[in-house]
Amino acid sequence: MFETLKNAFKVKEIRKKLIFTFLMLIVIRFGTQLPVPGVDREYFANWFASQMGDSFNFLDAFTGGSFLNMSVFALNITPYITSSIIMQLLTIAIPKLEEMHKEGEDGRKKIASITRYVTIGLSLIESAAMAIGFGRGGLLEKYNALNVITVIVALTAGSAFLMWIGEQITENGVGNGISIVLVINIISRIPQDFASLYEQFMKGKSFATAVLAAVIILVVVLVTVVLTIMLNGAERRIPVQYAKKVQGRKTMGGQSSHIPLKVNTGGVIPIIFASSLMQLPVVISSFTGKSGPLWWQRVLQTLNSGNWFKPASPGYSIGALIYIVLVIFFAYFYTSITFNPLEVADNMKKQGGFVPGIRPGKPTSDYLTKILNYIIFIGAVGLIIVAIIPIICNGLFGASVSFGGTSLIIIVGVILETIKQIESQMLVRNYKGFLNN
Repeated sequence: MFETLKNAFKVKEIRKKLIFTFLMLIVIRFGTQLPVPGVDREYFANWFASQMGDSFNFLDAFTGGSFLNMSVFALNITPYITSSIIMQLLTIAIPKLEEMHKEGEDGRKKIASITRYVTIGLSLIESAAMAIGFGRGGLLEKYNALNVITVIVALTAGSAFLMWIGEQITENGVGNGISIVLVINIISRIPQDFASLYEQFMKGKSFATAVLAAVIILVVVLVTVVLTIMLNGAERRIPVQYAKKVQGRKTMGGQSSHIPLKVNTGGVIPIIFASSLMQLPVVISSFTGKSGPLWWQRVLQTLNSGNWFKPASPGYSIGALIYIVLVIFFAYFYTSITFNPLEVADNMKKQGGFVPGIRPGKPTSDYLTKILNYIIFIGAVGLIIVAIIPIICNGLFGASVSFGGTSLIIIVGVILETIKQIESQMLVRNYKGFLNN
């Protein structure tokens, strides 16, 4: 990785892209410290600290601390992520959007334009809910129409500006703009998390105890990172053979290829979906300020990951089982709408391709479905292991941090993908230089 970056800085064109990306990241970090006018930040920090366990740690990590600071980037790119997921699902459900998706680059630009409008709409709704809901409780220094409108405009503009920065990094930087924005937010919280771990497990302890705690923390982080790298890189390659075709005096085809099926087919989406669904009742209850009857309070405690695996209250760990079931369900669900074995089998048949030992058409589709179901389960189990390790450490030792398994999966995946893009840009440049010569 470091060798790739070193070589990239030697190329003027790529060096400009790297510097541009770095400057955009500085702008993002500056924006996370810029407060919304008329907001009492101390009130919001106290409110955040009073919430149950880790209900909002996930959101605060995704916003790089902007949510806790109540800055103009408090919403961050979460509305864009939500709108992208919505559009992806609607592309499968609405024939008109499916046609746009199949139109190629022009169709994708139209869908991207619609996604931007949906993002603005979601930002307006979320910012209005925060300004009115929290404003009544004391978030605003003066609760009046002008301050409410100011908060709504500031938060919506901040989310739209971050979306624009992400697109600029994609076009003029190293690519993966939105993902890079998300990663820099998550990484920005890691020093604070390590400081908290130091305060909790090492400060004031004996030398031997502090060293043991440091080693355990390091091992847990390294194991999680290694598992994440393995999970992101693992794939099952289905061999494909193309039949020979004779056109005039030329013989075409007869080549061998493969279909790469990633073990982690859904990426981090199953974890995000499952976590969001588990946290939704807790977040709504916190926003409304109504805890409800005793049985509902116990349900909320069960859904809160901060209560899992605690020896003092083992009953709440049933929430972890619900979480595991949801991750597996969403892994299959998301893959089913993003990968169509029947369509792949039909395209192979049209191009004269076949899997050795399997007849073209429906038998190939059934074979791909069988293999896919097998590797989806393996990928889901891998996701669960990576995501659950930090949660177990939190429950057993009280090591509450924001860089959980979900965050590490995102960080590792985006870094590896960005390095690949830089390498491909360098390769394309070398090809151009060769052709020009």
